[in-house]
Amino acid sequence: MQVIILSGGSGKRLWPLSNEVRSKQFIRLFENEETGEYESMVQRIYRQLKCANPEAEITIATSSTQVSAIKNQLGDKVSICIEPFRKDTFPAIALATMYLKDIKKINKNEAVVVCPVDPYVDISYFEKLCTLASMVEKNECNIALMGMVPTYSSEKYGYIIPKTKESISKVDCFKEKPVEKIAKGYIDRGALWNGGVFSFTLDYLSKVTEKILGYKTYKSLYENYGSVEKISFDYAVVENESEIEVLRYDKQWKDIGTWNTLTEVMPFKTFGNVIVDDSCKNTNVINTLNIPVLCMGTDNLIITASNDGILVSDRHQSSYIKKHVLKFDQQIMFAEKSWGSFTVLDVQSNSMTIKIQLNKGHQLRYHLHEHRDESWNIIAGEGLVIIDDISQEVKSGDLINLSRGVIHTVIAKTELQIIEVQTGIIDTTDKIVKPLLLENVYLFG
Repeated sequence: MQVIILSGGSGKRLWPLSNEVRSKQFIRLFENEETGEYESMVQRIYRQLKCANPEAEITIATSSTQVSAIKNQLGDKVSICIEPFRKDTFPAIALATMYLKDIKKINKNEAVVVCPVDPYVDISYFEKLCTLASMVEKNECNIALMGMVPTYSSEKYGYIIPKTKESISKVDCFKEKPVEKIAKGYIDRGALWNGGVFSFTLDYLSKVTEKILGYKTYKSLYENYGSVEKISFDYAVVENESEIEVLRYDKQWKDIGTWNTLTEVMPFKTFGNVIVDDSCKNTNVINTLNIPVLCMGTDNLIITASNDGILVSDRHQSSYIKKHVLKFDQQIMFAEKSWGSFTVLDVQSNSMTIKIQLNKGHQLRYHLHEHRDESWNIIAGEGLVIIDDISQEVKSGDLINLSRGVIHTVIAKTELQIIEVQTGIIDTTDKIVKPLLLENVYLFG
């Protein structure tokens, strides 16, 4: 079974912990039941998928800005299909399907299951994905959907109305995000929430992609992706397909795309250096800063403090955060990369100060800056700095000055922490001049 996890998003709904490169699926706020450690949405869904079906092959469909975070959290465990532009779910699924066909050479009759990255569910959800796959592999339908049994009348979801109330049913029709009163009527008819989970064969969607978008190969679709219409999979494919069935799912399911729903499943009321006194009621506080947060007399609030900003919101109003965050134009202050992470400590008109954490055995790219100077203050760990092909070992307390134009990198022997000070024009993109030939450089051990 092939699984495509849709991991897009612009990082607005869980601001200030999320940003353009650190979307909600990478925030480590969920407790791993086995290890007790905190994990992110993408780590959690990967772990649960592999537990339910160890043989499942997973591909993550995402944007280029999120690749480093995925590699940081999952390593090389999964395939990654990169969307050149954000084009909604149908183009993303079509591109990932073509990737499976042309790049991974998957059999055209194999089932593909598509699911979002952000549901909060137990293992039974992933076991149902196997049932979805078998439905299309047996030619029982062209598309199989998973419909969530509603727990209340919601305006946030689309509704699938099945023809029967059996566990598997033909679909009568679809209704998009109705007002609450109308949603209640749909539920009385046996309607299910559309949780964005689909299954189809590789051959089926390849043909649909060619028919709708006009492209037969991954290469042609990728190269012309900018001109593709932005449209959801529901509108483009599902609502135009007659051979479609829905599988009921009646266990725990939460769409944790907002602070309000996220705090309902978090295992704690506070996180970080926080004091909430006895006069506070129904208040969640998440603090990732190295300063304390004190709350007194608060009621029904969500408070979040990070390097990117501070949120103080009524619990219900937190669902409407995106329109306000879109007004901000700010420097990204924290990001996870494939090699570690960085935190911006200070930004001035002609300087920037950054804390870099480089994971053991990893390195920065071999690059130069044409318009700025840098200095590296090694504050923890040991490593190897290479400047214009000349290497030197470094340790805590060492200071390295890097003039503009010099080619440089650093390799971590242990976990390495560096304070980097940039001076000059700080918005210049790194220039990668050539690959670093590690066999020509003295390395540790």
